[in-house]
Order: sequence, then C-alpha cells, then structure tokens
Amino acid sequence: MVCGGMDSVINGDLSSGFENLTCVRCHDGFDLNEQIVNSSGQVWHSDCFVCSQCFEPFPDGIYFEFDGRKYCEHDFHVLYAPCCNKCNEFIVGRVIKAMNANWHPQCFRCELCNKELADIGFLRNCGSVELDTNSREVGGELYCLRCHDTMGIPICGACHRPIEERVVTALGKNWHVEHFVCAVCEKPFLGHRHYEKKGLAYCEQHYHKLYGNVCFKCGKICSGEVFQALNKSWCVDCFGCSLCDKKMDHKTKFYEFDMKPTCKRCYDRFPTELKKRISDSLKERDLENERNKIMLQRRSTSPFQQQTNTSRR
Repeated sequence: MVCGGMDSVINGDLSSGFENLTCVRCHDGFDLNEQIVNSSGQVWHSDCFVCSQCFEPFPDGIYFEFDGRKYCEHDFHVLYAPCCNKCNEFIVGRVIKAMNANWHPQCFRCELCNKELADIGFLRNCGSVELDTNSREVGGELYCLRCHDTMGIPICGACHRPIEERVVTALGKNWHVEHFVCAVCEKPFLGHRHYEKKGLAYCEQHYHKLYGNVCFKCGKICSGEVFQALNKSWCVDCFGCSLCDKKMDHKTKFYEFDMKPTCKRCYDRFPTELKKRISDSLKERDLENERNKIMLQRRSTSPFQQQTNTSRR
C-alpha cells in the first residue's frame, strides 16, 4: 500500500512536447492548454484522475494506491484496511494483531485503568502473538495484570493462575479441578470426597493411614468403638440402613446393596429379579476372592517348601 498525492496540475502545451503524452487511464491524448495531472511521473486528464472504486476526485489530491490502483481514503479503508476490535474504526499504519483481532496501538489498552499495553502486553511465540504476563484476556476483553487480579476472578491456590472455568473451593482457597489433589498421592479428587487436616486435603485411603478410621457416613474420625462392615469403617451411631436410615448394630442382619448396608425389611421389598442379580453378583465376587486367595497361597510357596512337601509323601 502506498499513500500519495498528485505532484502538480499543469496546462498542456503541444509545442512543449505534450502532444506525445497519453492519459494513463483512458490512453487518449491531451488537448491544447488542457489541465494535466502529474502524479508520480505519470500524467492524467483531470477527469480521469479519480478513485478506482467510486470514480470521484480525490479530496485534496490524496490517494491510497494498492495493487496498481488508486483509491480515495474512504474506499481504501472499506476494501483493504483492517477494522479495530475496540473502536470499530479502520486502521491505517501500525496494526496490533492479538486475541484473534486487529487493534489500533492506542486502543490496545486495559478495560479498567486504560493503561496502554501495545508495547508490553504481548509477545511473539513461533510467529504468533500471545499475551504475556503483563496482560490477561477475559471474555474477549483485555486487562492489565493488576486490574485482572482485582476483578474477583478466582486464583488457583496451586498454580496461582486465574480460574476461568469450573472452580473448586476448599481449604479456604479456590482451585482448578485438576489441581485440587491429595497431599500424599497427588491424585485429583475430581468431585470425590476428600478429608481436610491441618490445612491439607487427603483422599480417604491416605487420611485413614495418617489419622485413623474415617466414618463412611459422617466423614469424621471414628472415636471410641468402630464398626467395620463392607470394607468400610463406621461410627457406632452412624451405622444404619442406607435406604430407610434405620439404626443397626453387629447383631442386625443386613444385606449389601450398591456397596452399602441395607436392612432386611428394605431388602425384602426389592423385586425378585433385583434380589437375584444381587445374589448372583455376591456369589461371583466370593468366587473371585477365593480364586485370588488360592493364587496368593501358590505364589507364597517357595521351591524349597514344594520339594520338602514332595519328599514327605
């Protein structure tokens, strides 16, 4: 793109050699004493020196040239100039390309404090433009780091970066879902139950190892007598039917349903087909446990023990 203007307007004088000149646009010659426009070493009829789009004379003789054609300022902007994402005006001159948009340098600024970020708000990475540590994008709007951190956007307690999607709130802090993890195994909880102690979060397994039995129902450490059932621990007062909440003890007959205790009264109300599926599932699990126990016993028997047992026979 070239911005220019006509150099001069002269009167043609055939005796001065103008009889051999032709207009760049219409390729016709010039009449005696006709006004001739001289621009960049080329000559035009005054009526031919017009915008290639609207065919109107150039205001003040100023034009913009692109691909060999001359345009008035308005039509050049409409056809070729990028539009600023902030003010929606055409951009002539330096263009800031960031956040999948074009910006005037003076428009690339913080939405809150109006600080210009054109020279400090972004960096180039592998040919593309990215926001740097001085600026943040939220909903297509630009903020300096200071204003961004005062907007109420939660900051992750682990990586200390803004959380713009789902937020986990625990231990008095906010966390990215994938950054809220057990303090021991560092596995994300992903919505599963966690246990807090001394400002740290633990999964059930490691909390139990460190601090004692955790009640499956209330989530607290069992104090006093502990009821063990279904590979889980319960406070004595918390152990009850998972359906009707009837209190049970070690003498109460109960059934396992969905890995939880169910009293006989609720179990008897189940459809026959459901009770059959539950029974078959428990039998299959018992058989699998028995097979695993046998395999474990075989693996624990040493070659020396096998030889001794054979000799005794």
